[in-house]
Amino acid sequence: MKLLLPDSVELDLEAPADVTAVRYAVADPIPAEHTDAEALVVWGNPGHQLRDAAQRMAGLRWVQTLAAGPDAVVAAGFAPDVVVTSGRSLHDLTVAEHTLGLILAAARRLNLLVRAQVGHRWAGELGGLQPVAPTGTFRTLRGARVAIWGFGGIAATLAPHLAALGATVTGIARTPGDRSGFPVVGTADLPTVLATTDVLVMILPATDETAHALGAEQLALLPAHAWVVNVGRGATVDESALLDALRSGRLAGAALDVFETEPLPAASGLWDEPNVIITPHAAGGRPIGAAALIVENLLALRSGAPLRNVVDR
Repeated sequence: MKLLLPDSVELDLEAPADVTAVRYAVADPIPAEHTDAEALVVWGNPGHQLRDAAQRMAGLRWVQTLAAGPDAVVAAGFAPDVVVTSGRSLHDLTVAEHTLGLILAAARRLNLLVRAQVGHRWAGELGGLQPVAPTGTFRTLRGARVAIWGFGGIAATLAPHLAALGATVTGIARTPGDRSGFPVVGTADLPTVLATTDVLVMILPATDETAHALGAEQLALLPAHAWVVNVGRGATVDESALLDALRSGRLAGAALDVFETEPLPAASGLWDEPNVIITPHAAGGRPIGAAALIVENLLALRSGAPLRNVVDR
């Protein structure tokens, strides 16, 4: 069996002796001599490269993306009989850490402090004596109500850190219940939860169902002091509605790591909003445990066992 590995990440695999592992450049078409490969691992591949691979790799049986969201691979058009598996769980630690950083930066107004520093201005209004229990504003995780929309592995990793700092965490998902010790409500309860939310964390995947899931109607339900944090997919947030809510004062701020168009166009109004924190899709980018997942799924493929993280298409 021939397995193609991307040159975009270091992978030290302990593959079976009868598996030939070949490195390929993610920026280039798959070389003709390797289009006979049965297995393909992708990470950071541009859309045109994936579409080309889907057309030319006739003997392909399995595609493993190291991304938590498989939307780019699904959109490439691989044949229905090709098994696609995602990198779900590989980014739980890194995305949770980045998300916590964004939330704390919002609470402590680091965005405004950095602006003041660049202007050589002592932002006295943000220092000195502060209220112990501020009301009508989000300034601390102590007692804050945090809602996480999309409660999977990343949320389960993030939630205990938020709780340890004093926040009350509620998950939102298609199926309600208790997950990892935290209450998760269904989307039917979204209006009730949003009305009392201080921070809304978006960790939704990009699907037809989640496109602009957070739009003008949902933003209007949030208190005016609330912040939105998006570390899922940019397509899940209506950026025009978000910008309108920020400019009108109906929303206090937003910390965004993902966008509808990436890189975020220079003309986007989000750049100039003082209460918007922008990071360049930096939350993940480090698939922890990728080699182990690839080997696990490779062995399952060879033995006919179920693969892990299979994507329904």
